[in-house]
Amino acid sequence: MSESRLFKILYYLLDRKRATAPELAAEFEVSPRTIYRDVEVLSSVGIPVYAEPGRNGGIYLLQDFILDRAILSENERQEVLTAIQSISATGYTGGNEMLTKLSALFNINTSNWLEVDFSRWGKCDYDNSKFEILKKAVIQNKEVMIVYENTSSEKSKRTVQPLKILYKSKEWYLKAFCMEKQDFRIFKLNRILELELLENTFAPRPYPELKSSLQQTYQKVVLLFSKEMAYRVYDEFATTEIEYQKNGDLKVCVEMPVDTWLIGYLLSFGPEVEIIEPKHLKSVLAAQAQAIYNKNKP
Repeated sequence: MSESRLFKILYYLLDRKRATAPELAAEFEVSPRTIYRDVEVLSSVGIPVYAEPGRNGGIYLLQDFILDRAILSENERQEVLTAIQSISATGYTGGNEMLTKLSALFNINTSNWLEVDFSRWGKCDYDNSKFEILKKAVIQNKEVMIVYENTSSEKSKRTVQPLKILYKSKEWYLKAFCMEKQDFRIFKLNRILELELLENTFAPRPYPELKSSLQQTYQKVVLLFSKEMAYRVYDEFATTEIEYQKNGDLKVCVEMPVDTWLIGYLLSFGPEVEIIEPKHLKSVLAAQAQAIYNKNKP
């Protein structure tokens, strides 16, 4: 007799309230006779399950029966279910089954009010496959071989020990120990062009906490956006960083890394942004815009 099947029958009844023996038999791929034996076992251990014969009969749990769930408050149970609803966004395929079981266990009928999608527009099959491989590598402590392209457009092949998958500032990252560099590194998942799960295992080591070292590389950046860009400014900056101008324009003061990414980001606004600080960025941005014009002019 499968103990797993007994729990599944219990979850099923908690969720559906009533079921017939043929229905449960089809669900769990056993005979109706086996289902009746399982019901007897559940009843013998104190679960208030019973069967009513006849055309309108079935297998029931007592109406007010729920498993002991006092360890969590009602708000905490709802928060757990909300977290499970959103977990499928990572490509995890077991979320729906877990949600059904826990909603029955907590006796809460969850409405599908939340949808989270971290994937990029267009085809994302490779993204999902990449995530699953890295998740497996982190959980099983297996090394992976990756081909990675850095911000200087340089490709390198290296072996890494994945420690944690990180979601930060709208992007996925991999925290890992790089065997070639013999040091800890953070890799942006979008820039991992190839990867292969290896059989080599490793003893996981704690990733060092990043303290003020990263923040020290940030500089104060002051930008003036035209009012036509307000929708993007609202999306991408905190309200505490925005100062509204009398003519409707928006002045943003923020600390950001001044690098090639920032130049590309500012170019995406076209003529609708003006750099106030740091002033040397003006010439850098203008040179990049001129280079784009020279390459694409008719």
